[in-house]
Amino acid sequence: MLDAWPITAFSLNGREVQLSAKPSIRLSAALRDHLGLTGTKVGCDAGDCGACTVLLDGEPVCGCLTALGQVQGHAVVTIEGLTAASPLAARLQASFLRHGAAQCGICTPGMLIAAAALLDRNERPSEAQVQDAIGGVLCRCTGYRKIIAAVLDARSPPPSDVAPEAGQAVGARIARLDGRRKVDGSEIFGADEAPADALVVRAVRCPHHRAAFTFGDTAAFLASHPGVVRVFTARDVPGENRYGVIPPFADQPVFAEREARFRGEAVAAVVGEAAAIEALDLADFPVTWRELPALTSIDAALAADAARIHDTRAGNVLVRGRVVRGDVDAALADADVTAETELETGFVEHAYIEPEAGFARRVGDRIEVQACTQSPYMDRDDVAQILGIPQTSVRIIPTAVGGGFGAKLDLSVQPFIALAAWHLKRPVRMVYSRPESMMTTTKRHPARMRARAGASRDGKILALDFSADFNTGAYASWGPTVANRVPVHASGPYYVPHYRALTRAVHTHLVPAGAFRGFGVPQAAVAQEQLYDQLADKLGIDRLEFRIANALTAGQPTVTGQVLRDGIGFRACLEALRPHWARTRADAARANATATGPKRRGAGVAGMWYGCGNTSLPNPSTILVGLKRDGRLSLHQGGVDIGQGSNTVIAQICADAVGAPITRIDLVSPDTDLTADCGKTSASRQTFVTGKAAELAGRALRQAILRLANAGENAVLRFGDGIVSIEDGERVRTLTLADLPRDERGYLLSGEATFDPPTSALDADGQGSPYAVYGFGAHMAEVEVDIELGTVQVLKITAAHDVGRAINPTLVEGQIEGGAAQGLGLALMEEFHPGRGENLHDYLIPSVGDMPPVESILIEEAASVGPFGAKGIGEQALIPTAPAILNAIHDATGIRVRRVPATPDRVRAALLAAARERR
Repeated sequence: MLDAWPITAFSLNGREVQLSAKPSIRLSAALRDHLGLTGTKVGCDAGDCGACTVLLDGEPVCGCLTALGQVQGHAVVTIEGLTAASPLAARLQASFLRHGAAQCGICTPGMLIAAAALLDRNERPSEAQVQDAIGGVLCRCTGYRKIIAAVLDARSPPPSDVAPEAGQAVGARIARLDGRRKVDGSEIFGADEAPADALVVRAVRCPHHRAAFTFGDTAAFLASHPGVVRVFTARDVPGENRYGVIPPFADQPVFAEREARFRGEAVAAVVGEAAAIEALDLADFPVTWRELPALTSIDAALAADAARIHDTRAGNVLVRGRVVRGDVDAALADADVTAETELETGFVEHAYIEPEAGFARRVGDRIEVQACTQSPYMDRDDVAQILGIPQTSVRIIPTAVGGGFGAKLDLSVQPFIALAAWHLKRPVRMVYSRPESMMTTTKRHPARMRARAGASRDGKILALDFSADFNTGAYASWGPTVANRVPVHASGPYYVPHYRALTRAVHTHLVPAGAFRGFGVPQAAVAQEQLYDQLADKLGIDRLEFRIANALTAGQPTVTGQVLRDGIGFRACLEALRPHWARTRADAARANATATGPKRRGAGVAGMWYGCGNTSLPNPSTILVGLKRDGRLSLHQGGVDIGQGSNTVIAQICADAVGAPITRIDLVSPDTDLTADCGKTSASRQTFVTGKAAELAGRALRQAILRLANAGENAVLRFGDGIVSIEDGERVRTLTLADLPRDERGYLLSGEATFDPPTSALDADGQGSPYAVYGFGAHMAEVEVDIELGTVQVLKITAAHDVGRAINPTLVEGQIEGGAAQGLGLALMEEFHPGRGENLHDYLIPSVGDMPPVESILIEEAASVGPFGAKGIGEQALIPTAPAILNAIHDATGIRVRRVPATPDRVRAALLAAARERR
């Protein structure tokens, strides 16, 4: 019984509390589960991520590593009490908002706690001291640079907070509209809210890469475990035991039947009261495993005698991708120089700080699911199919998302909680542990790539022949998208008249690979951009100038034959790097000429392009904006903000389209009952697609107001409390909103619009117009390599990106810096091995000490189809980072690392191999 535990008395946020609970429970659990202070986040329960950082007698500690009993008689401060406890906390929070230092917000409370402790003892810290202070808190979104800037700037008097005038929101550096909740700890993430009487579910998962299984006496298991109320298996699924993000390829069961195809696949779920489930040892669950031979590599899966992982997919090939243009073989034969490469990349874990979580409840004949997700309408459709009920009987309410990067497009907790709540007619919640999250959720596709390119003596690319196999794991997930997107992009944003790109997504008995910021394009860029360096070197042409000479321009066809007429700023991105390239090349040459130790400097450059939205498929967004009686506007925005800032950017676009101040916008957050489908948050589509829908909806509302006032197009709207004034030259008309009737949507006046980017299907050779708009960019990396240890330190990244129009430059820079951090991880440290390293201690992501300064250069080549000319930026910022770093390693040392990441052992091995070849 709870009252049998001793009392722990301590000061919490300045008041004395007494808590009767087990003294050995984690302080983080006591704060969240017993005291309701959910601002303290939990990302790992192992002291690796620092999200649970609190102050204990003024010093930052991990709440997950501190037992409740240890705080007896001491003082604890959480994010909820920080402003009262720290004299600079309020200014620090304001600085975080001003600098855009909070993106998804899951790490923000821990960062603020650690930074406040520093500032309370050191009024003017150095950058190094800031890095040391926050070094125990991981962030996957920001790249840390804006966090550092915010801490350094915290003592400065905040500038006057003046919102932009009507019509001036686009282009303004306004703070996130949802930012206050992120910095004060009140934001609700997946694990932060559930009904008090909610049951808890845990999944029983396969411990082998492949295994047959049989169940024992589950009734006896239930009888021997008081508080456990139900065991669910595949036979309890009332609809289809199948789901998937691409319906024609949907193949993943809620629960495996007879055979599990990957380690971590669920075969059953156990539901019960929270205390019973927490105490449950799933080793006692009555299931017998029979391990079976597993295909764990691409070669094994493609072998002629390999067993089929799915009966309907011959050769274990899920899908093939193809883009062919011109005569590649003839062009390569005629080329003055050629270069070729073979490269591999491994699985990469998304490593968002928030593990998957949510709860479900049955409401009559409907099911409601509140969970962290990137794709509420896709979730709705799959949950309806699993339960065998109409889609309209499912409501999905996304919480704030503590990072997603693609993995939260796929279902995680949703089927388990929905199924249990549907059957038991009680609320049910589920929170993945960190190992469970890493074991079971999708990864970046491992790639094995071969490429050969040819150029003429005058430095023009003539041809590229590219092929790649992608390990898509046990189930389809986004494998078809990767296999089809990569051939479109593997040329890079260059004019390549003769081209062939062939890809395969291959099934193995490993964790499914899915979407991860770029859908395979970052892997292809690793190959293509190193290959272009090789061509430039063979021709004796500067590597940057070689790219400028071959950059795609308006009127030139892409490798799919698409001719872009505007919004092509790639050459401008490269040219913006010229002075930086000249400086760093000269700096590296001087440093290497005088080096007496083992460190060598190098510089690398890489380009990128990325089609915004789905590949040759519909992907519409629908936006509604309505005028209310109080003179404010409700913006129904169904695109999930996973940290990239769409809640703010879409509002900026809509406000300017209406001609209203952004301070008049009230956001109606994503909810399938309240907001129309704005598509998934992926493929860099929200700013472009949903933003365009918001622009059109805003203009429609503006037109409705002008019609009612019989005013002209250039009239100025003034929104007041209960009134709207329309100034049309000398004439002014005031609408008294209380006098107006409501329309069919419940508003006085409203505008609704749908935008679906104009694309065309690709033919058998991949020819057509797969995207309406592309983002372009180029990165330059400066590195220092220790040739004795094989270690690589990135000194600086300079990033130039054509974003069409920077709707909010601060948020754009934040995406660039965060993408650069993930690209650095791909290049140097991140590789997931299924079955081991399923934690944030063994699996390394960049920490604040790994990230160099990032200089962002924003190029605005407006795309006429985009909202105010804007494009996406989310994926683009990651893509060129890894190849730029790998090219810089080559520049410093002369070696090419053929398997990414370029870890110290691989760099050292390549250096030794090169030394042997020279002998």
